[in-house]
Amino acid sequence: MGVSLFSPAKLNLFLAVTGRRADGFHDLVSVAALLDFGDQLEARVRERGAGSQFTLACDQPEVPGDGSNLVLKAAVAFVAATGWPGGVDFTLNKRIPVGAGLGGGSSNAVAALRALNQLSGGALADEKLAGIAASLGSDCALFLHQAPVVLRGRGERVEALPAPAAARVRGRRVLLFKPSFGLSTPWAYGRMAAEAPTHYWAPAEAEARLAAWLAGGAPAEELLANNMEGVAFAKFIALPVLLAGLQRGFGVTARMSGSGSACFAVLRDDCATVPLVAAIHAAWGPRCFVQEARLS
Repeated sequence: MGVSLFSPAKLNLFLAVTGRRADGFHDLVSVAALLDFGDQLEARVRERGAGSQFTLACDQPEVPGDGSNLVLKAAVAFVAATGWPGGVDFTLNKRIPVGAGLGGGSSNAVAALRALNQLSGGALADEKLAGIAASLGSDCALFLHQAPVVLRGRGERVEALPAPAAARVRGRRVLLFKPSFGLSTPWAYGRMAAEAPTHYWAPAEAEARLAAWLAGGAPAEELLANNMEGVAFAKFIALPVLLAGLQRGFGVTARMSGSGSACFAVLRDDCATVPLVAAIHAAWGPRCFVQEARLS
């Protein structure tokens, strides 16, 4: 018996980090949306033997298969909450690049929780599942939602985007692109804290910018913002150079997602991607990741 679940990537269309909390996390205001692009996680029940209760295999060798992986952390947390005795072999088909700011690890963790909940016959109610997801990582809880959301707190407070605003987001074409290097999320937040208050936005400013977009009829492109770009761009000049070139050469506004290093552009339906992809490869080399997708 087993299940196979889609594990989508996410984009932070709007991300305002507003300061560091007493618990070491950061407060933020963000609008995030899932993509129709992502990983696939299989979970197959097996008889418990002498070995581990859970195993993880992945088709990408750089992805750890030990207890540091969020899939296995999610499984341990699920058992701690339910006492479920079953054994499961997880197989992860990895397409979301690592160190990208696209939420791949968090998405995989939530997919594992959902898979185990199905296999256990619904051992956890939605509220409890959301609580476990939030405990695993700041952006895990958003992956339990199938529509664009507003995130607050450290990301654990999730609210559905109002329907008129969500309609301006869902179904939009996006082009994702990531250089060959990744960015560490702890490093990025650590740099923000070390250089505080240089990069932080005031909470009132973040809320005002979000409220203005929600109240109007502007498309998703006019919402785009990310104040984590400051620390990333200062260290990796290849990021702002390419984004400025896309704006200058094609009139395309691109932003970094989350803590990076992946970037994205929201495209009109009639926008040709071939010249954009060529420009990205020319700037970052033929091995960089490029993927077209749509916002869910």
